[in-house]
Parts: sequence; C-alpha cells; structure tokens
Amino acid sequence: MRKLICLLVLFILTAGAIHTTAQSSSKPLKTLIIDPGHGGLDPGAIGSKETEANVALAVSLKLGDTLRKAYPDLKIIFTRTTDVLPGNKPNKDAALKYRANLANESGGDLFIAVHCNSAGKHPGGWYERRVVNKIPIVKTYKKGKKTYKKTTYQYEYENVWVENKAKGTETYIWAVSKNDDKLNSLTKNNDYTGEIDSTSTLTLPDPSDPAEKARMLIYTQNYFRKSYNLADYVQENFKDAGRIDRGVKQRNDKGIWVLQATAMPSILIEIGFISNKEEEEYMLSPEGQAEIVANIFDAIRKYKEKLESKVKDNEKDKQTEGEKKSF
Repeated sequence: MRKLICLLVLFILTAGAIHTTAQSSSKPLKTLIIDPGHGGLDPGAIGSKETEANVALAVSLKLGDTLRKAYPDLKIIFTRTTDVLPGNKPNKDAALKYRANLANESGGDLFIAVHCNSAGKHPGGWYERRVVNKIPIVKTYKKGKKTYKKTTYQYEYENVWVENKAKGTETYIWAVSKNDDKLNSLTKNNDYTGEIDSTSTLTLPDPSDPAEKARMLIYTQNYFRKSYNLADYVQENFKDAGRIDRGVKQRNDKGIWVLQATAMPSILIEIGFISNKEEEEYMLSPEGQAEIVANIFDAIRKYKEKLESKVKDNEKDKQTEGEKKSF
C-alpha cells in the first residue's frame, strides 16, 4: 500500500510539474472560469427585491466583460450566462458536477465563484414577540396567624421589528485539512453565517483513500497558497472600498464541494448579504455592481501580475544558471 501511495504521489506531482512548466512558457493565467452561483430552479438566497442567482449573474457578466477589455488574450469561460442551472442540468447536484467538469476539461487556470450571503430569519428583518414591560404585582398571603407578601410579575408583550443587520464580504477557499496547523492559522474568522451551495448527495473526498491523499497533496503544494493569495487580495480591496471585511475563510464540507472538485486555484466570493436591505440595494445598483467588479478585477490583476513576475524570475534564474554552466 505504501508503494502504491508513493507511486501515485509521484505521478501526480510529475503531472503537476509538467502542467506548470507548460504554463510558465509564456503566461501562467490563460483560462479563467467564472461561476455565477445558483441559477434557474435554484434561486439561491432570496432578498427583498431580487434573488442571489440574478445578482451573481449580473456581477459575473460585468466582471467577464471588464476582464475581456483589459486582457483580450485571456480566455474566459462562464458556467452559465442566463438564468438556468449550469449546463441546463435538472438538479443542483448535476449542476455542481457540470461546473467542476467544465472547469477541468477546459484546462482552467483559475476558478472564481460569485455568490451572495444570507443570514437571519427573513431578508430585511422580521417581527419578533418580545417583553417590553414587566409590571410587579404584590399579593398578601396568610398562613396560620402569619401574613406575608409575595411579588409576582405581569409581562407586556409587543411585536418588535428586528432589522437584519448581518453585512459584509467574505471569500472562501477549500481547506484541505482542518487538522493542519498551517491551514488553520490562515483562517481569519471561522464563525459561519454564510449561504453557499449545499448538497445532500455529493460526497467529500475520503482522506484515508490513497488517491485522495495524493490529490490533496498536490492541491496543497500547487493550489492552496495561490487560492489564499487571491482571496486575500479580494478581501483587502473590499475593505479599502469601505466594505465590512469578514475575512478569508476555509470550509471543507458539502457546501464548498465545487472548490475541492476543480483542479486549479479556486475561490468563492460572497459579495454581500442579500438579506440586508442596505447591502441588497448596493448590490442591485449600477454603482455598487461597478465597484464590486472593480474590486474583484483589481485582485485578479494583482494575482496575474504576481504569477507573471514569478515566471520571469524563474526564467532569469535558469538563464543565469545556464550562463554559469557554459563557463
């Protein structure tokens, strides 16, 4: 069994090295997959005015248009461009598999999913029955020859409006191992109120399976750090724009399945809370969408430039090494 695992790891590492070498010949970011969350019969989170699926699609299409204008050579592939489940599949599970298969079969170098967050009982807010007054009532009791007083209370209730206040942005990456201290140290905030794709039938990788162990290893070595760097760029840009930064978060469960199923750096961006009236208005406005797109675009620009800088540095090192050997 150990020999099998070693051979499998060696094969995957070699394949990854070949893929990396092929990429580094010119531009390391050639194909970008943009995945607008939900769609069709799966509207995602419901806001007071719009659905998550429609907001995610609008922002994703504008992001793709901005990227095409800036980088004509960059190949951009959408998992959907209309209000349907990706691949026009009949259910959410099939659509999730389509997303991952499309990204992998297209030779994607980066996968970005766009979603909206949701929290609370109802978008905008809700009425809740609460105690608004506590009236003391003193009663006198007699027991034998003695009398005593006892205070009881009468409560007054009202239906009080509770505003849905959860707001802000957060970006998810796939946590290869929750038990790895290095990975856990990167989690800025692990509390979770988010709304992301969930599924009841798709299974997570089994870490005891040799093939999955090997795949997790290659993901950790080649993709995890890149995913985190891009996610951090996204959150920093949101924060600089005045948005609430809920941090880069790791999840390793069914709700983040599409990230662990794509063989490339991958992130899932929650662009705001559609359950918050103020943020929903912002995400629906042309100005808000333009700012969100600009924040994500700038993060991709930084990510792309960093990759290209590393490629140039590697090529310079190889050239220097070759010159030394020629003497």
